[in-house]
Amino acid sequence: MTHHELFATSPQGTESLLARELGALGAERIRPVQGGVSFTGTLRTACMVCLWSRVASRLLLPLARFRIASAEDLHAGVMDIPWEDHLRLNDTFAVDFFGTGDGIRHTHFGGLRVKDGLADRFRLRNGRRPSVRLEAPDIRIHCRLRDHRVLVALDLSGESLHRRGYRMQAGAAPLKENLAAAILLLSDWPAIASQGGAFLDPLCGTGALVIEAALMAADAAPGLWRDYYGFKGWLGMDAKLWDQCVAEARERFAVGITTLPDMLGLDAAPGAIKGAEANAAKAGLTGRIRFECQPLEHLSREMALGASGLLVTNPPYGVRLGAEEEVLALHERLGELSRRHFSQWHCAIFSGVASPEQALGREPDRREALKNGSLPCQLLHYSPQAPAIHGAADKPIEIDAFVNRLSKNKKRLAGWCHREGIGCYRVYDADIPEFALGIDLYENRVHVQEYAPPKSVDAAKARERLRLAMAAIPDVLRVPADHVHLKTRQRGPGGARYGVLERLGRYHEVGEGGLRFLINLTDRLDTGLFLDYRLMRSKVREHARGRRFLNLFGYTGTATVYAAAGGAAATVTVDMSHAYLDWARKNCELNGVSGHQHRFVHADCLAWLDNTRERFDLILLDPPSFSNSKGMARPLNLQRDHGELILKAAGHLSSGGILLFSTNFQRFKLDEAALQSRLLIREITRETIPRDFSRNDTIHRAWMLTHKEKNQGMKV
Repeated sequence: MTHHELFATSPQGTESLLARELGALGAERIRPVQGGVSFTGTLRTACMVCLWSRVASRLLLPLARFRIASAEDLHAGVMDIPWEDHLRLNDTFAVDFFGTGDGIRHTHFGGLRVKDGLADRFRLRNGRRPSVRLEAPDIRIHCRLRDHRVLVALDLSGESLHRRGYRMQAGAAPLKENLAAAILLLSDWPAIASQGGAFLDPLCGTGALVIEAALMAADAAPGLWRDYYGFKGWLGMDAKLWDQCVAEARERFAVGITTLPDMLGLDAAPGAIKGAEANAAKAGLTGRIRFECQPLEHLSREMALGASGLLVTNPPYGVRLGAEEEVLALHERLGELSRRHFSQWHCAIFSGVASPEQALGREPDRREALKNGSLPCQLLHYSPQAPAIHGAADKPIEIDAFVNRLSKNKKRLAGWCHREGIGCYRVYDADIPEFALGIDLYENRVHVQEYAPPKSVDAAKARERLRLAMAAIPDVLRVPADHVHLKTRQRGPGGARYGVLERLGRYHEVGEGGLRFLINLTDRLDTGLFLDYRLMRSKVREHARGRRFLNLFGYTGTATVYAAAGGAAATVTVDMSHAYLDWARKNCELNGVSGHQHRFVHADCLAWLDNTRERFDLILLDPPSFSNSKGMARPLNLQRDHGELILKAAGHLSSGGILLFSTNFQRFKLDEAALQSRLLIREITRETIPRDFSRNDTIHRAWMLTHKEKNQGMKV
């Protein structure tokens, strides 16, 4: 039986795995090299590799090797290959060219010279040539140029073998199937499965790891669902031999699937679970894998899987704006939950974050360096009862102090909230310096802001404290874990009040003061309802009856809703953000505030004040500390510009009108000297700080201003 020289490519770091796999499939003279394995084998060996290899990316059959010094040498070398032994005139072909040099400056040009060499050989012999077809050609030619040496080979796989044929849907940054299989083989899954161990991926996405694990445990050939291979149009192929290999594989799968252990994939995204179920069905695994839409925090529920097994997962590690802290927190939560509930299991975590063992909270027993595409990653292995990093797993005194304070705060505020009808309030405000968090309850949801620790605080310790706090918050506040939303607040010049983190568009309806408002706990640092301004909004309602109200820098229109509820005759809400104005409209609609007397103006507030002649009886001026939005005539610096801004706004007050001015800028100093010649000024900060913010009585400052000549003797 004829033996062929063959070469199988594979993901970097998996070459030794592939070599062992090829040996089991009948390969001989096996030699791993960077990027793959060279070997010899029969035509049956080639069929078995294409059908059964879980790790290989492509299978190549070398046809020729030669040296070149120019593009013409490449053309001539390709012409010398007996292509008529491999394809017919009516067949189609495609060329994949890799490398540059020797007059070939880009791969497209190199591919053209290879195409021309093949075409010219047929044209000289037959007067015509085969056609090029890029998608699913009858044969695909692989050509590589390196150091003046050229390799020309047939790609017997036709397309990457990681494309198993079952993936109907892929999530964001999906794991390739052959890399998923390599992770499972390195994690000893076949041995664990043979002993009846269960399988769990708690962050399964669209199911690559759990489906590959099921195919391994069921003795299913990974290529069984593919309908295209590069060898099918090759003249050297034996179709009957291939059909025989496929029939044997189907028989093995029919037997193996009856002995599958418990298989479970979890993910918090409903769309990912739906995709995973569709992929599993395509792979012939309907009803054999249990998929559930469930957040990571509920992982303890899965103890029903059994006393032992393998937990493998590929947590997100892509770095995007505002996401790095969330990624680390997710790793920390994963490490804590796996230690707590799966200490008797083998665990393997595939991660691309720097020093993942620190985030996970323990040193691995072993690790492998792999790549996910071009991204360096590590596969960390934890044997049952792996030791924790000293000091990372237990901080009983610190966390107990935090839990006690959070619990006491909740009890202390409970009666006041009940009497006042308050469902949204701050329950913890960095009470303990080691846990520098702002924790707000929005009815049955929790918004957690982590204030960035100073440089003097060890970053690993800060992350560990945050992990412990996030684990405790759901229990103490009695909310589902997936209702707790974490953000890290990096304070910069002038504060950090605005900014888009994500664009999920998830809104929740909450109540305040007998009114309803939409909040967003994920997309921005702010939620749409500043809780420390609760009493300021009440002041607006108190003074609004029968008055024309102007809400400058109107944000999400919460003050506008309060003014309308207080009986305002008309309202105007001005803001530069279309998104915030749309949010303000929705808040008004939610409370039945509608009609031509309630207007929303998209404009630079300073420019609008310069151009309007309207007058108002009540104005709320709550500007950002700093703004350089594109639509503004010049950047706004509140400390520098507040005098001009206040006087401009006051210029639109009617007789007896009131201007309410406030700011969250902690270092703000009101320039009374520039204002007091024209305005009566009364600071109202203390009467606008709610009880739940009493620990920080400078969280904002507020003033009530009126014209002197218009309000002599008026009680304000």
